[in-house]
Amino acid sequence: MKYENDPMGRAILDHVKRQGGEVDRLRVFSPMFEEDEMPMQTLFRQYNDMPEIERMALDMVEGKTLDVGAGSGCHSLILQQMGVDVTAIDISPLAVEAMKLRGVKKAFVQDFFSLEGCFDTILMMMNGIGIVGSLERLPVFFRQLDRILAPGGQLLCDSSDISYVFEDENGMVEYPDTGHYYGELNYRMQYKDIIGEPFTWYYIDADTLKQKAEKNGYDVKVVAEGDHYEYLAKITK
Repeated sequence: MKYENDPMGRAILDHVKRQGGEVDRLRVFSPMFEEDEMPMQTLFRQYNDMPEIERMALDMVEGKTLDVGAGSGCHSLILQQMGVDVTAIDISPLAVEAMKLRGVKKAFVQDFFSLEGCFDTILMMMNGIGIVGSLERLPVFFRQLDRILAPGGQLLCDSSDISYVFEDENGMVEYPDTGHYYGELNYRMQYKDIIGEPFTWYYIDADTLKQKAEKNGYDVKVVAEGDHYEYLAKITK
């Protein structure tokens, strides 16, 4: 990822260098929704500020751990404080620089799908499984798990069933006629005058995740559900 084309990474690094001072808005665009904004404090939460599902996931971590799409490093820093051997990866060089400044001991610029190694726990929080991009790419995702998830290991991820977005005033659900799974969304981000490339991010409902995982030799257990259609899943071989 190019430095000049990384709005989220630049926003994260600016926030760190300004020691939490106010930075410009990180704007989020999608053809399906009105313009939104990602508050910086969301990316810099402490343990007690996190939703229960995130806290539960951190408490379930065991052994050598990989934090995927670590962003600002908030989860990795908490795990370090717990004494966990955690490696944080992100495709953004700016985010990785910010993590190192914040004290993350092992932070690397790395694409999950080309990563080598072996981990007891793989953590994908804040809908981190969205990096897969589409249901069609899930087999590629599970093959990578085959390579890097230790025997008896676990992947912890949270996501949401966003079918409620498509409900009308009568409670009827009508999905958009896109030819794709309804959770596959297109986004673009902007920070100051830095406009990122369009990317696909997806949210997957628990039943679909279970079905796709089973076809690829994995088991999914929903260990917690939130109040806004979100859930925490534990994926094991």
